[in-house]
Amino acid sequence: MQIIQSIRDKGAAIVIVVIALSLIGFILMDAKQGSSRLFSSLSSNVGKVNGESIELGEFNKRVKLAEDMQQQRGGGSQTYQVREQTWNLMVAEKIFFAETKKLGIEFTSDELRDVLLSNDPNNPLLKEPGMKDSATGKLDVTKAQSALANIKKFKGEQRDAVDAQIIDPLKISSTVTKYTGLLNASVYYPAWMQQRETTEAKNFASISYVSLPYSDISDSTIKISDTEINDYVQKHKDMFKQEEGRNISYVSFSQLAGKEDTAKTNTIIAELKDAFAADSNAKAFIARNTSTIEFQDEYLPKSKITAVVADTISKMSVGSVYGPYLDKNNYVLAKMLGSKEMPDSVKARHILIPVNDPQTGKAINSDSAAHKLADSIYSAINAGSDFAALALQYSSDGSKTKGGDLGTFGYGTMVPEFNEFSFTKSVGSKGVVKTQFGYHIIEVLSQKDFKPSYKIAYMAKEIMASDVTINKASLDATKASAEKDAASLEKYVSKNGLKMTKVPTMIKENDFSISGLQDARGLVQWVFKAKKGEVSEPFPIGEEFVVAVVDKINKKGVQDATMARTGCEAIIRNKKKAEILIKKIGTAASLEAIATANNKQVQQAGLDSSLTMTSQIINGLGVEGKVIGAAFNKEYQAKLSPAIEGTSAVYVIKVNSVQAKPADTSEMIATQVSTRKAALRTQLNNWYEGLKKPADIKDDRSKFY
Repeated sequence: MQIIQSIRDKGAAIVIVVIALSLIGFILMDAKQGSSRLFSSLSSNVGKVNGESIELGEFNKRVKLAEDMQQQRGGGSQTYQVREQTWNLMVAEKIFFAETKKLGIEFTSDELRDVLLSNDPNNPLLKEPGMKDSATGKLDVTKAQSALANIKKFKGEQRDAVDAQIIDPLKISSTVTKYTGLLNASVYYPAWMQQRETTEAKNFASISYVSLPYSDISDSTIKISDTEINDYVQKHKDMFKQEEGRNISYVSFSQLAGKEDTAKTNTIIAELKDAFAADSNAKAFIARNTSTIEFQDEYLPKSKITAVVADTISKMSVGSVYGPYLDKNNYVLAKMLGSKEMPDSVKARHILIPVNDPQTGKAINSDSAAHKLADSIYSAINAGSDFAALALQYSSDGSKTKGGDLGTFGYGTMVPEFNEFSFTKSVGSKGVVKTQFGYHIIEVLSQKDFKPSYKIAYMAKEIMASDVTINKASLDATKASAEKDAASLEKYVSKNGLKMTKVPTMIKENDFSISGLQDARGLVQWVFKAKKGEVSEPFPIGEEFVVAVVDKINKKGVQDATMARTGCEAIIRNKKKAEILIKKIGTAASLEAIATANNKQVQQAGLDSSLTMTSQIINGLGVEGKVIGAAFNKEYQAKLSPAIEGTSAVYVIKVNSVQAKPADTSEMIATQVSTRKAALRTQLNNWYEGLKKPADIKDDRSKFY
């Protein structure tokens, strides 16, 4: 068995990713970025959830397992990203399982055994080679029982791996299914609500109105004080809660190659041109002179040559060299080695005899055994044996069910060795070819659209910053960091023609990047130790040296006027504009009078029966919920409505009519079903956030990383 054998051979593995997939859409939160430096602390906990600790050792263990699994799968994230994902997952687990425990929802050992001995799609044993009955395609229960007996013998890290790869995913998927099943059953849609919503959807109104847009008043004429901002914030505290954070500005000094470095690289590559042209062994020349573009011993169509030079290079004679020319960050010489007609696409079939498992890298056959078997199959095919039958019997590739047929593919689709055989051999050719996947018996079935192709050798040098360039950037950054405070740094920046960048977002304690700066954990840690106005030492971040200054320290709680202004200034401004516009309307007795006095027109909405109580927008007006509500107030059929403060204007309306569409039973049922599904969707999509919101989550990761 692949999983169990992997555990035996390599010890503990990890399925944090698998667990996460089981919870996707339910448990995982938006991932922030993680952490990077370990230092001592009096506490051994990285945090708490509702008083329950997340212990440092367990957290590190889960992170390590997650990294191991990603590496085994050929992927990988930076450690800080894995830490963030692991933290979010562990918090989610503690919140979720505390809730299910209170409800008596559990995953028993009997349930586990039932799943592992069944054909349940969630059974991980079904994915293991050799665990299915070859005749029925279903789980071989005897083999599964034997596997479980072996699992019970595992201890320590081996047992942890089994829990992570088999038991934990089943526990979570089963528990989530039970919990969401309860939520599904709890959605109640009473008859009176169904009737009301049906009536609201059936009724439609038409109105006449005059609108006085807020945009008629210039923003610059409306002044908003910090006192007004604070008053608004205090009345809407929930809208302006914030975590602890910092606001900073920084000046950066580039370490990238300059004009001198570019010119030097151009000179170096140009000096190689004559020698490159004279050397008969282009491959050796490229290796000897450490080209940044490796030698490719293959013919490529014109479309694969860098576009800006393709026409020139494709017309060169054999042995000619073109360049230097600039390709991205390289200066390049191109030498024509040969040309010939090659197909644009090929149809082929194959039989694959593997050496190693492509997923785990484990040996399936020895190289000699795989080669010997491939040669035997090749001989049998040449002697008249049926290719398709042998593919079905021996090939490990999914194409075996189609007789090994791979269909038609373009140049470069397959690995180089397979590609070379398919495109350079003639139709009908057969052969044994070794690739990274093992030994292939290939037959070329057809080729089409022959076009000129070219073998080109590239001698390239990357334009890199010299020590002189890097040292100058470092020295300039050091000079800037010598300024004692924010005001002094700003003067220095202005005097020297530099640019100060103000970071638009607040930096949080566990952040690993700052807007425009990746891998900036060291700077973040400094920021949270520094005082307001303090200037940092130079931090090497990416291709820059960065000198930062702390502009503002934001404490956890409700935002002050400076922070909240962006979020509420427009609201307060429109409120003030509304007061001015309402005064202009005064006591006018008709829409026509209001329109004439304000140089507007009386307009209409709802003539197309689109204005209903369930409408989200009004055609021509946009999102104006207060106007929609007023449109169904029959009092405004006899008189004008009072001025309505809308989203984008002040409105006065007159209701022309409120009517009902004829009853349509099928439409009514469809509306009820749609509403019920929407309620269920809301319940299922938001349940985790509902559990998380009241949770007491203490995050102390910044003390360790």
